[in-house]
Amino acid sequence: MKVRRKIIEIDEELCNGCGQCIVDCAEAALQIVDGKAKLIADKYCDGLGACLGACPTGALQIVERVSDEFDEEAVEELIKSREEEAAKNEAPQMACGCAGSNIQSFAPQTPCQSANQPQTMSGSASALTHWPVQIRLVPPTAPFLQGADLLIAADCTPIAYADFHQDFINGKVVMMGCPKFDDQQGYVEKLAEIFATAKIASVTTVIMEVPCCGSMRGIVTEAMKRAGKEIPSSEVVVSTRGEILEK
Repeated sequence: MKVRRKIIEIDEELCNGCGQCIVDCAEAALQIVDGKAKLIADKYCDGLGACLGACPTGALQIVERVSDEFDEEAVEELIKSREEEAAKNEAPQMACGCAGSNIQSFAPQTPCQSANQPQTMSGSASALTHWPVQIRLVPPTAPFLQGADLLIAADCTPIAYADFHQDFINGKVVMMGCPKFDDQQGYVEKLAEIFATAKIASVTTVIMEVPCCGSMRGIVTEAMKRAGKEIPSSEVVVSTRGEILEK
């Protein structure tokens, strides 16, 4: 049924595709399509404007126009289907012991081991102490999360920043993902569970300067809000040339 009501409107010229509005939309009514935020269907938008404050460019506004009525049941079905799809995409724990999904903890090299490393293996030693590292693969119950100083890094940051292991991973548990191409709501839910149960000591978020990376900030903030936790946090922004812009 068509009615005149309040509903979200997106200015595509102002939208930079950062995806921060998607995190704040509890109805999952928004989606990034061809690099721009889109309203999937009028019936999914409640018109309350919870997403407005998340937009860094002012591309969102509430307007009044004729549209389909807000359908709460349709929203519930949409969210359920998204959750089911996310569950299908979760990598299974393989009986063969595949390192891609099996939980592993290991210590970095000691100073003595580094000093005795053969010349053919010279170079900076890895500071990684666990596996897996992808957000979607790390279970909230992973032992290495307990009491950890958590590093949440956008996928591109270790490619851009040369000394990533030494300057960021050293002494931390790392979880990585892409806020533009991965399931943002799935990230929020998983991190919220981790924040609520793992007694995380601190959170450092490392993102790129590009707009789409900014939504990782919103993901972490929303996850803490849902978990009811205030964890000491910091953020580092890396340029596409590998320089630290903000810290």
